[in-house]
Amino acid sequence: MVTPIEDFALLSNCRTAALVARDGSIDWLCLPRLDSASAFAALLGDADDGGWRLRPTDADARPERRYDGDTFILVTRWQTASGVAEVHDFMPVGPEPRAQVERTDLVRRVIGISGTVAFELDLRVRFDYGRALPWVRQTGSTTAPELIATAGPDAVVLRGLRLSAHDHRHTASFEVTAEAGVDLVLTWFPSFHQVPDALDVDRALRETREWWQSWADRIEPGGVHGVEVVRSLLVLRALTNHETGGIAAAATTSLPEDFGGVRNWDYRYVWLRDAALTLEALLAHGFLALAEQWRTWLLRAVAGDPADLQIMYGLAGERNLPEVELPHLAGYAGSRPVRIGNGAALQYQADVVGEVLVTLSSARQAGLTESAFSWPLERHLVRYASEHLERPDNGMWEIRSEPQHFTHSRVMIWAAFDRAVRAVEEHGLEGPVERWRDLRQRLRDEIDAGGVANGHFVQHYGTDEVDASLLLLPQVGFCAPDDPRMLATVARIEQTLVRDGLVLRYRTATGVDGLPGAEHPFLACSFWLVEQYAATGRLDDAQALMARLCSFANDVGLLAEEYDPVEDRQVGNFPQAFSHLALVRAADALARVRRQPG
Repeated sequence: MVTPIEDFALLSNCRTAALVARDGSIDWLCLPRLDSASAFAALLGDADDGGWRLRPTDADARPERRYDGDTFILVTRWQTASGVAEVHDFMPVGPEPRAQVERTDLVRRVIGISGTVAFELDLRVRFDYGRALPWVRQTGSTTAPELIATAGPDAVVLRGLRLSAHDHRHTASFEVTAEAGVDLVLTWFPSFHQVPDALDVDRALRETREWWQSWADRIEPGGVHGVEVVRSLLVLRALTNHETGGIAAAATTSLPEDFGGVRNWDYRYVWLRDAALTLEALLAHGFLALAEQWRTWLLRAVAGDPADLQIMYGLAGERNLPEVELPHLAGYAGSRPVRIGNGAALQYQADVVGEVLVTLSSARQAGLTESAFSWPLERHLVRYASEHLERPDNGMWEIRSEPQHFTHSRVMIWAAFDRAVRAVEEHGLEGPVERWRDLRQRLRDEIDAGGVANGHFVQHYGTDEVDASLLLLPQVGFCAPDDPRMLATVARIEQTLVRDGLVLRYRTATGVDGLPGAEHPFLACSFWLVEQYAATGRLDDAQALMARLCSFANDVGLLAEEYDPVEDRQVGNFPQAFSHLALVRAADALARVRRQPG
């Protein structure tokens, strides 16, 4: 039985993440970083690819779960025939964000609430995406047992119980009674270091709760979708690396866009576009310090020749992200191949520079001061855009067929020059503003001629097709939301891309992406339609669609990349920054409309 994607909850220490299924199994964990190799990969194979199951022995036990306030401390309450118990799962957040990572802890605290509850534990550590079976030994003492698993550079130690070995897995059974419990702590450390000291669980729990809650308390409460906005911003923070400032697109790789198909990609990296849009959502809610940290990350990542600019990087700015298939993993729901790395890193996606400059412009407007290198960095990016002005690209959807002049990409190049001009005109920065104005106008004239057909904007020059990225044109100021061409584009999207009330990215049947198979509605695109409806007076449509989209979040408020409205299930990598940042933007758009007089 494949665990539905929506059955997972996220644990995070802002460096890596674990996915915990409703049945108490941790099926995905990469150590020590989100884009490191996994120690648990059952998510993409089976139990023997690594996982940690912890649940009552009562097969009829019923779980109810929630996060402890505005944190990523997961509380699962188990109701059994003999009693009630809770499991508190969390990953301690280190108090010093720039400290070198020498350990990563994952805590499972089992607490008896009433009666007596028997639990069973099954641990299977498999480093390197299930390819490295570790050397395991039991150490410690009778009162403080330890199990240490080592393979290559990685090691983990489990403390809390004495386990029994059974054919490369380790198990234990125990009971908890009211007000009694067991702390189970799995700690990763470099195998060439000494085993770390035992964790002070009470202190770690207190500090982790305080860290998350104090961060969330800075978010202005309120609004019809206030709960969803807070959780979404928390997800964006969870995907932002505590040490480097890199913002990952998602916590997973190879969760499929088409169940059983080949559209399975690794999203554990920093797409400049996704990170920029994430920052815009965070900036809108006052998190200016994260923008400064990411701007510094960006400077490190793109330093050097602008010709070497990539559309994505590793969490610390790594450039080499070769796409590799892992044939030994069966794939989620048989969706193969499983991939690590991402070949899209080598693509040219013309919109990326525009996304970055729009975000840095927003940060400047919000009060982020210039550093010695910030404006030179932006000029570096504008020069890159001008040097590639005529080049077709792969677009924001990362097509793997022939590059095109995608209308959205051309608009984002326009936006790059527009923000450069504004920096000079509104903030007194230096630059060849006349040239930038000329290029901005040249792009507008070109788009007006080639990016419009039959009265609506088109996916790329030379076609009558539309795609959902066109919904972003008003958001960057290229046209008004009620521009007749935009209204016609929305009508065409409703006719050709809306399926079961949700928006597809584009029509895969045209073959534009060069891939076999199809995909499901992309959640971010439907949130963009909410924004468009709200901006053009279709408030009832906007509110109805927003309510429906928010209902797709799972019981702890998380969204994947796509949604299958026929099977009523989440699809794609999880949780997805794009979905959550689009939710925040849509909620903000609705809030603005509601505040308007009359």
